[in-house]
Amino acid sequence: MIGNGEDPRLVLDRLIAERGENYADLSRLLNRNPAYIQQFIKRGTPRKLDEEDRRVLARYFGVSEEMLGGRVQPSPGAPARSRSLPAIVAVPRLALGASAGAGTLDDDERAAGVMAFDANWLRHIGVRPQRVSIIRVDGESMAPTLSDGDEIMVDHDDGAERLRDGVYVLRLDGVLMVKRVALGPRRGAISVLSDNAHYPDWTDIDPALVDIVGRVVWTGRRLV
Repeated sequence: MIGNGEDPRLVLDRLIAERGENYADLSRLLNRNPAYIQQFIKRGTPRKLDEEDRRVLARYFGVSEEMLGGRVQPSPGAPARSRSLPAIVAVPRLALGASAGAGTLDDDERAAGVMAFDANWLRHIGVRPQRVSIIRVDGESMAPTLSDGDEIMVDHDDGAERLRDGVYVLRLDGVLMVKRVALGPRRGAISVLSDNAHYPDWTDIDPALVDIVGRVVWTGRRLV
């Protein structure tokens, strides 16, 4: 039976509103077409959520599957199942690449989809889930640390005011880049470096010339 008797469409719509989510991003989280969730809620198509879709949404919102239309048939004597499940969050993938090569202009900063992460894991690595995004690496100037096509997670809370040695996404002369930043030894100057020795560095430059977008805290890549 459905846990609270409420229409799962109404439950899902309320959860979306409370979390400030949107139909299209949740549809992408399920690897569905962008209109999938809206059609389910507003038009009743499909009549009920696919079992796997329901499981993912329940984890994402931290609720039981019963609330979204799932049916539970506990065996006699089995302990009651917790109504709270580990939450996952949808981190936006931006429709741009942070250059690790000749440099790309970032004139298209719209979301191009999402990647799902466990909210507790994000907090464990020290980031706020609502302040990170995923960006693709373009080019080889940061090889072997980062390769062309890698996906990197950028912490937008970790910017210029906390600047220290590390890998950052930044803008230099209006161009979006992913580079290594090194402080000193000359006071009041920083260096923007490429890990690949075949690419140029910018040494001892004024920090005011560099717009720090955020620190790179995680990377993922496809194995071929």
